Amino acid sequence: MGKIIKDTIHANGIDIGIYTQDFENEFISLTDIARYKSDDPTAVIQNWMRNRDVIEFLGLWERLHNPDFKPLEFEGFRKQAGANAFTMSPKKWIEATNAIGIVSKAGRYGGTYAHSDIAMSFATWISPEFLIYYEGLQEIKDR
Repeated sequence: MGKIIKDTIHANGIDIGIYTQDFENEFISLTDIARYKSDDPTAVIQNWMRNRDVIEFLGLWERLHNPDFKPLEFEGFRKQAGANAFTMSPKKWIEATNAIGIVSKAGRYGGTYAHSDIAMSFATWISPEFLIYYEGLQEIKDR
């Protein structure tokens, strides 16, 4: 594994942590994005992960990018997603499916991070403004 490079992007007045190890895959803090919506970012992330469309999106992303993804465990979640009693957390998703698109770190500088593809889906769910701000930042960064 390469050295972890950390940075911060600023979108709509919010500082959002990012990191990369290979300069190709950026992982963006869902925790920081969720703070835009609530003082309880963990609950926001878990509510997002309860949605059937989100579970299907996460499963598709993992199938495309992760040869060690566990499709049978995913199917169990997909069938339950959206039901009133269905709960999902990043840790539960990662441990059950061997996911690599979402990373959950405990501790003082921890939080939930997701590959930029997944983070953009989350940011759009939080507020369409975030997607617009992020895309503008990406254009500036790519110049």
